[in-house]
Amino acid sequence: MTSAPPKGKVAFLFLGETLLIPHLYPIVEALAATSDVPIDLWVSTSVHESLLTRWTAPFFSVRIRRVPGFRRVADDGTGRNPVLPAKIPMLVRLLPYLRSARVVVCAEQTSLWLPRLFPMRAKFVKTSHGVGSMSARDDPRRRAAALTLVPSQRERQTYLDRGFAPDRFVATGYVKADFTHRTHAAPPFADTRPVVLYAPHWQQHRSSWWRWGAEVVRRIVADGRYNLIFAPHQRLVEKAPEVADLMREIGGLPHVHCDIDGFAMVDGSYTGVADVYLGDTSSQVIEFLMRPRPCVFLNAGEAAWKGDPNYAMWACGEVVDDVADVVGALDRAALLHAEYAAVQAAFAGESLGAVEGGAMRAAAEIVRVLETTPSR
Repeated sequence: MTSAPPKGKVAFLFLGETLLIPHLYPIVEALAATSDVPIDLWVSTSVHESLLTRWTAPFFSVRIRRVPGFRRVADDGTGRNPVLPAKIPMLVRLLPYLRSARVVVCAEQTSLWLPRLFPMRAKFVKTSHGVGSMSARDDPRRRAAALTLVPSQRERQTYLDRGFAPDRFVATGYVKADFTHRTHAAPPFADTRPVVLYAPHWQQHRSSWWRWGAEVVRRIVADGRYNLIFAPHQRLVEKAPEVADLMREIGGLPHVHCDIDGFAMVDGSYTGVADVYLGDTSSQVIEFLMRPRPCVFLNAGEAAWKGDPNYAMWACGEVVDDVADVVGALDRAALLHAEYAAVQAAFAGESLGAVEGGAMRAAAEIVRVLETTPSR
């Protein structure tokens, strides 16, 4: 005799940038494939709606719902990152609609204002988006989640070291590794030159962009021996609009592929097809290292990084202290990779946990929360 399915509805919040989707959507698929739990996907724009409608067609338990303040935007169907509605007013207006949910799942901290500020029957489950030594783990909103899903035991321990309750953090493995709707399965170039992915971070204190970025790009482009994917964090252009100007300057060259808002930036396409990772402190490097390959890191801010756990990822490749040496470091990267391969594999494994089955484990945790949440 089989047990009765858990009662109640699960709501997933797709309210933020498209970069959150691959961290959250695999859990939707896993939950829909393994249970009859009713699932509402709340979307903030027509871009989110278009993507999720296409992917969820096989799942009869899934319903896509528009949030109050839903924004219809120009959409070519490829998932370009849209301009979002103002988040806080949208959340406040959404609050009454979440009363029918027993569990609410989100991938960003802003949505945790709801359980932090308002009495709610629903339990909030937060899943991680990205992982890395510089994650903002001390934000007080994190304590409002009934459960937080993290990739690895090492990541979980960073929260326990801060005094978080052990039963509110579960290591599931890297959920995004189960995302199957990638834009590119092969490099977007006509030739077979080595592909360099340059992905600077969007926060100025963590980024190579403001001091070195444009020069780094121009040096690689002028050298001509590499295919360059220039795909910075989606939010960089908000802080540095000159990024778009540089992309217009070089974007027509056959050995350059620029992306500022495409879904391929966030779906694992570029970290999957690149031969060399060039960056600073973005957690994308850990995703890249699911399959160890050469890395080069840019110390544009003259950080005293050795021994600093915030820069633990920089043990995975050569660290460049002079912008004039960037192309030379790329030339050395393949030759030096044997020195770093074992370090990379260990670092990625400790950071990401299991890279298969994370979505299924996350879905099982959501069902567990659903089963233990009173209906009234």
